[in-house]
Amino acid sequence: MSLDNDHAHVDFPKLARGGVDGAFFALYIPASLDSAAASSHALALLDGVSRCLNDKAVLTVSAMQALENKKAGRFSVFLGLENGSPIGNDLGELARWYDAGVRYMTLCHSADNQICDSCASANKTWHGLSPFGREVVAEMNRLGMLVDVSHVSDETFYDVVGLSTKPVVATHSCCRALANHPRNMTDEMIVRIARTGGVIQINFYPLFLDNGFGSILAESGIMERGEAIESEFIKDPSDPVKRAAWNAVQDELMALPRPSYKRIADHIDHAVSLVGTDHVGLGSDFDGIEVTPSGLEDISMMPVLFDELRYRGYSESDIEKIAGTNFLRVLGA
Repeated sequence: MSLDNDHAHVDFPKLARGGVDGAFFALYIPASLDSAAASSHALALLDGVSRCLNDKAVLTVSAMQALENKKAGRFSVFLGLENGSPIGNDLGELARWYDAGVRYMTLCHSADNQICDSCASANKTWHGLSPFGREVVAEMNRLGMLVDVSHVSDETFYDVVGLSTKPVVATHSCCRALANHPRNMTDEMIVRIARTGGVIQINFYPLFLDNGFGSILAESGIMERGEAIESEFIKDPSDPVKRAAWNAVQDELMALPRPSYKRIADHIDHAVSLVGTDHVGLGSDFDGIEVTPSGLEDISMMPVLFDELRYRGYSESDIEKIAGTNFLRVLGA
């Protein structure tokens, strides 16, 4: 994280250049892992994040602490658990992850799990939340851990917003009206998130931003080759051969015609037109996506998006909300 990595979207030098003073680091758990393996994997990722912390980059667990860090010139590292698989069937595991600093949990990822159905599964297991999943949402509400509905099926989404007594978030999703992908939120979903007091955080992945990129990606054939290469890299990112192979795939992807960063602003515009500026934020998914929009290749370039929003008539107050204070408000709630 301290190195300026030319194939990474996020590291501390890039965060500084982009004027970013806080971010969620997602502990991503592949859907292919069973609960025991998922728990071990999540703990290893937690240890990796812990080794990045110092007196200038500190684990942050509340909105108030983040504001204090900003005043003191410290970077706020928040934690999210992306996929509920590591908790197994034990509600007590939620408290343990909360105590470790996790402040949101994405209920599932690219496959159904013990909590709920994924938007990516062809044949749904539960048709929404499982009975255990309903207990999970209630316990997350009790603890103060945000329920993240990115990656869940539509049925799961409506179960969650009907059950949760606290604000619900989509930490990294776009608008389905602008890009028809099951990972994106329909207009009705965006309105329902806002009614809970929550926030939709716009994802930067070109596939979720623009329908046309899906055809470009499919025709390139890169992902068919690249997925196996990426999987091997994730297993051992310190291996220079595996890293070089994955970097080569990244370079191929970045050479494709990609939607502009202005498409992110289009999705922000659409969500704001539905629910106002109090319920929209940014969920880049940097380093969780294989390819970025043109003109916003890494987090150091965030100011170009804010300049685009200014050009479109957003006030500085609006931009502050979208850039982070909306999510901090929800975290505080």
